[in-house]
Amino acid sequence: MDSASKGAYDAVRTASRALATEAVHAGRDDLARQGLHAPPIDLSTTYPSYDSRAEAARIDAFAATGAQLDGPPVYGRLGNPTVARFETALARLEGTESAVAFASGMAALSAVLLARSSTGLRHVVAVRPLYGCSDHLLTAGLLGTEVTWTDPAGITAALRPDTGLVMVETPANPTLAELDLRAVAHACGSVPLLADNTFATPVLQRPAERGARLVLHSATKYLGGHGDVLAGVVACDEEFARQLRQIRFATGGVLHPLAGYLLLRGLSTLPVRVRAASASAAELARRLAADPRVARVHYPRIGGAMIAFEVHGDPHEVIARVRLITPAVSLGSVDTLIQHPASISHRIVDADDRRGAGVSDRLLRMSVGLEDVEDLWADLDAALGAGAQVPSPVGLREAVG
Repeated sequence: MDSASKGAYDAVRTASRALATEAVHAGRDDLARQGLHAPPIDLSTTYPSYDSRAEAARIDAFAATGAQLDGPPVYGRLGNPTVARFETALARLEGTESAVAFASGMAALSAVLLARSSTGLRHVVAVRPLYGCSDHLLTAGLLGTEVTWTDPAGITAALRPDTGLVMVETPANPTLAELDLRAVAHACGSVPLLADNTFATPVLQRPAERGARLVLHSATKYLGGHGDVLAGVVACDEEFARQLRQIRFATGGVLHPLAGYLLLRGLSTLPVRVRAASASAAELARRLAADPRVARVHYPRIGGAMIAFEVHGDPHEVIARVRLITPAVSLGSVDTLIQHPASISHRIVDADDRRGAGVSDRLLRMSVGLEDVEDLWADLDAALGAGAQVPSPVGLREAVG
C-alpha cells in the first residue's frame, strides 16, 4: 500500500471510531511506530536550527497565515509537540478540524474576542447565564468589546453589522439551563456561534454538529479531570484556528507542555469519568428533589455530573457542614465539590444581573465526583441539617428544572 492509500485508509478507519476509543487513542496514533507507549513530554522552550534562511521563511509563513509550522519546532510560543497532541485529540473528540490550546479557559475566550475585534467586529451578542468571569470580561469591555445581553429568542434582533460573535453556554454555569443549539445557530445567521461546552464535554454533546463554529472548554475542569491543571482550548475549523494561533503567539497565552501531557492523559478516561459521575449525579438530583429541605433542583435533560439546587435554609451553613464533599470552587474533578455561586464563581457579576439570570442567593452548585453515591448522600443529608422545611416533599418532576 503506497503512502497516499495508507493515509486515506487511516483517515476512514479513524473516522469510524467510537468516542471511547478516540478518547484513548487520539493524539497517540504514531506512538507504536516510534516504539513508544506513553506520549513523550517535550519541555524545550527553543529548538536548534543551522538553516536560518529556512527558519525565516517558516516564520514569515506563520505570520502570514497562522498555519502550523511544517518541520521541527522553532520556539515554544509558536508551538509545542506535546500540546499539539492534546489539540489533535480534542479536535477529534469534538468533531472539528482543529483545536488551539491556551493557558486557561479565560485566555482562550480572550483570544477569540481579540481575533474578532482585530477585524473590526467588536460587538458580541450573549445569553446569560455564563461563567461569572466570562460575563465580567464581556460586560466590562476589558478587550474593547461591546456586549448585548439577550435571551435566545432575541438573538437575531440583537445582531448588528459589527457583530463578530454570539456566545452561549449550555448547560449553563451555574443554573444548568439548556439551549437548543441548532435553533441558536440558525438565529446567528453568518455570525460565528461560540458554545461553551465545559459542563457537557463531548461525551454528552458536540456543539459543532449542531451549528457552533467555536467550542470553548475550560480544560481545567472535566478534560483534565483531576484538579491539577489549568488550561483552556477552542475547537474550531482550521481557518479560525490559524487566527487563534497568531493571537496566542502575539499575546503569549500558551499552554505549558506538562499541562498538555496531563490533559491528554485526562482525555483517555473522560468518557468513563463523565458517565460514572453522571449516574451518581442523577441519583442525587432525584433524592434532593424529594427532600423537604430543598426548594428546587436544577439538573439538565442532557444529564451530566453537575447539579444546582436551592435550599430553604441558609446555603452558607450547608457549605460549612460538608465533610466528605470538598467546599471549593471549580468542577470536573474526581472528587465532589460544592460552592455558593453568588459568593464565589458569580460574585463578580452585578447582583441584579446575577439574579435576573436565575442565580439566586440560595443556589448551591455541586460537581459530583467518583465517590460512592451513598457516601455522598450521607454527607449531603448531614450538611442540610434540620434546615427550614416546607410542609411536604416536592416531587422530582416538579422540582427538577
